[in-house]
Amino acid sequence: MNQDTPLGGHISKRFDNELEDIRHQVLAMGGLVETQVSNGLRGLFESDSEIAQRVVQDDDKVDRMEVNIDDQCLKILARRQPAASDLRLVVAIIKTINDLERIGDQAEKLGRNQLELIDDDAGSSHCMKLEHLGELVSKMLNKALDSFARMDVDEALKTIGLDEKINDEYDGMMRQLITHMMEDPRTIRNALRVSWCARALERIGDHSKNICEHVVFLVQGKDVRHIGLKEQVEMASK
Repeated sequence: MNQDTPLGGHISKRFDNELEDIRHQVLAMGGLVETQVSNGLRGLFESDSEIAQRVVQDDDKVDRMEVNIDDQCLKILARRQPAASDLRLVVAIIKTINDLERIGDQAEKLGRNQLELIDDDAGSSHCMKLEHLGELVSKMLNKALDSFARMDVDEALKTIGLDEKINDEYDGMMRQLITHMMEDPRTIRNALRVSWCARALERIGDHSKNICEHVVFLVQGKDVRHIGLKEQVEMASK
């Protein structure tokens, strides 16, 4: 991620530094969350209990980062009373760290479910069905964080389009799992855990989409939530 995107200058150099500092902290938090998701998927695909346990433990770090950044944002709002683009930046950061924390929670679910599947060959076989979905989600999260780092609206809108592919992949996988459970009830327990992992990945895609929408709001001051992609592109281009 490129972390060198400049912010607008202010009379108070200290204010500039405060804004830039919290933005860099968000990117650091995003990097940790991205690692969590990557490790969660590695734990699933490699049946590695050590990696899975690390994902669970790192969730506390993500929670602490959210609380710390949120506290700094509130202090800036109280002391500086920012307006216009500065206010949008602080608001976008508050919303973004909330989505990052939720992504961390979903990554933790990957780790916890893997710990229950470690010694089960059938469970490991089911987990391999998650591979393509995991690749799509990891790609979307990376692009969402990159669009935030560069404040790139075009990249953000392109990344939003990946959410539909993830939803389609998730729906297809759920149909396969249900069919498998009906054919062999002995696999229900593990298939359910895999379905929970798939749901966690789908939710990570949703939160990545939210981050992209925050980028549009930050750069253009336009709220593109709860509308279709076509309408989002049209609104952002006006």
